[in-house]
Amino acid sequence: MTSTPDIVVQGRPGQLLGMSPSRFLEHYWQKRPLLVRQALPGFRPPISAEELAGLACEDGTLARLIVHDAGRDHWQVETGPFEESRFASLPEENWTLLVQDVDKWVPEVAAILEHFNFLPDWRLDDVMVSYAAPDGSVGAHIDQYDVFLLQASGHRYWMIDDRPDAPTDFRPDQELKLLAQFQPSHEWLLEPGDMLYLPPGVPHHGIAAGENRCLTWSVGLRAPSVAELAVDFAEHIVGQLPDTWRYADPDLKPARDPGRIDAKALTRVRDLLQQALSVDEAAVPEWFGSFITGYRVAGMARPRTRAMSAAAFDKRLAGGGALHRHPLSRFAWHQHRGQARLFVAGDGHDASPDLCRRLCQPQPLPMSEARNLPPAAIELLRGLVNQGHLVIGR
Repeated sequence: MTSTPDIVVQGRPGQLLGMSPSRFLEHYWQKRPLLVRQALPGFRPPISAEELAGLACEDGTLARLIVHDAGRDHWQVETGPFEESRFASLPEENWTLLVQDVDKWVPEVAAILEHFNFLPDWRLDDVMVSYAAPDGSVGAHIDQYDVFLLQASGHRYWMIDDRPDAPTDFRPDQELKLLAQFQPSHEWLLEPGDMLYLPPGVPHHGIAAGENRCLTWSVGLRAPSVAELAVDFAEHIVGQLPDTWRYADPDLKPARDPGRIDAKALTRVRDLLQQALSVDEAAVPEWFGSFITGYRVAGMARPRTRAMSAAAFDKRLAGGGALHRHPLSRFAWHQHRGQARLFVAGDGHDASPDLCRRLCQPQPLPMSEARNLPPAAIELLRGLVNQGHLVIGR
């Protein structure tokens, strides 16, 4: 008889999960929660509560402020960017500031993602950072994606309900999707460096504990809904259908009841839709690469004000430095029968497997390496620079 893996483990040097990635994926990933005590011992967050509040005041950031009136059990949600004066007017307790995509704006925060390189890059979404005043919370809720919750500073009291039959109905009286019923099966107090992994659909509730500043980092994984996939794929297919392909009924017989939609008409429509939306194996990689690199982005890189000519780019290649991926641009690639396609922010490009693999690495591409590439590859790099997806730096 196989024993159930422990839900709480101790972190180990060089092992964020307290175990090998293969063991984690086999026994926990999308199967059961896991609390890793001291996953990152001695962790010191590179962003403070004040800096997080400042970021929430900047245009282009996705920020929310959640204030809980405990007396009335009422939850108020505000969307940023905020005025600095808003934070001065907040109560001393029962509120939480959430800022998404902090990794796109603060490179030191993005560095945490290197610990999750056992997961496909295209699955990694963002690092959301939250600051909670004492007793601050966002209520008992469910996420429909995998999430790693790292306690960065202060303490947070976490409660989860991992029972298969846990209630999932929402309260009808709140703007937030809060659970109408929540009865925890496990409760823990997390200290700095502790990390909680939750698969999709596990009810959970976190409350800031104590007077120390409670900062929590949430590493979320992208999980498009089937509805999102179906709609986007249908739009991709529809865009390729000729306007001349239309409903036709050459077998039409005289109508006995002109107002009725008969069974034969419905059969024709069904067959037409099945033909139009049939999943072509060759079409899926191109569509999905474009879809997933453009899905739920925090913003778009801006093209250069003046496009760089081939001669000017060659000069920069010879001058040293490196090409850096823009933090708002997602890169991914696919290979089929030796042919590779690089996807950047929703667009596909032909490239060699080696170049695709190199550009999808987080490390900058040195100019000394880039200038030795074939002409077609150099031209692709120049195009990505002009589009703003690659940035020339040191």
